Amino acid sequence: MARIGFIGLGNMGLPMALNLIKAGHQVEGVDLNPASIEKLKAAGGSNAEFAKVAASRCDVVVTMLPAGKHVREVYLGAGGIVENANPGTLLIDCSTIDVETAREVAAAAEARGLLMLDAPVSGGVGGAAGGTLTFMVGGSAQAFTRAQTILDKMGKTIVHAGGPGNGQAAKICNNMILGISMIAVSEAFVLAEKLGLDHQKLFDISSKSSGQCWSMTAYCPVPGPVATSPANRDYQAGFTAAMMLKDLRLAQAAAKAAGAKTELGADAERIYSAYASSGEAERDFSGIIRFIRG
Repeated sequence: MARIGFIGLGNMGLPMALNLIKAGHQVEGVDLNPASIEKLKAAGGSNAEFAKVAASRCDVVVTMLPAGKHVREVYLGAGGIVENANPGTLLIDCSTIDVETAREVAAAAEARGLLMLDAPVSGGVGGAAGGTLTFMVGGSAQAFTRAQTILDKMGKTIVHAGGPGNGQAAKICNNMILGISMIAVSEAFVLAEKLGLDHQKLFDISSKSSGQCWSMTAYCPVPGPVATSPANRDYQAGFTAAMMLKDLRLAQAAAKAAGAKTELGADAERIYSAYASSGEAERDFSGIIRFIRG
């Protein structure tokens, strides 16, 4: 079993680390929140004060951090992971960040003889706890092959998307689709309400016909048709509006850099920005239907 340093024990990182402990790995955690460290230790893990300490004595380092600036600092900053990890160490960044930063960090890691993957996830807090996450992985075939036995303990679907940065590219493209489709499904339900069409009837029809999509069948934004959707819990977040907005902004930044035309993506960013600014940033992103109702 591997000795794994896990940097970032937040809502996603902690349950992911706990699943690695359950699988028999030695997990050494690093986080600014003492409560998270205590939960890790209670489950059989240990802690290090700094990321550089964990990097210097672990075979694998996994990071789950809020944004690209944090990834850049933890990996490339003075006393960072790249500087302190031993040659051959496998580095897996599960944060959702910009493609440019992912590729810059990967290049720096590879220059020092380290194996680096960007491996953002889909599946939310429930998927992290249940070990059913989807990993979209960018990096070399060698690094991906070595990482599979680690990622298998935290996820159900692991896809090698190509070279460095391609995991991030896949994540932001996927979530742009998700953000757009949730708005479309929500608008359809609001229109149905105004036309006197029952929620369940629209669901029964669209979920079996050309309107079918994940936002309809797995995460329906109205209470009733899908028992597990946040709509049945007053939109308690599995994936917050703020997180969706972050991903849509990353997609728009990437589109601008690549010269890609993404008009619906831009509209989705604008709508989610207004929704989050209305005081609903920590509500589930499917709660956008309430904003659309006005």
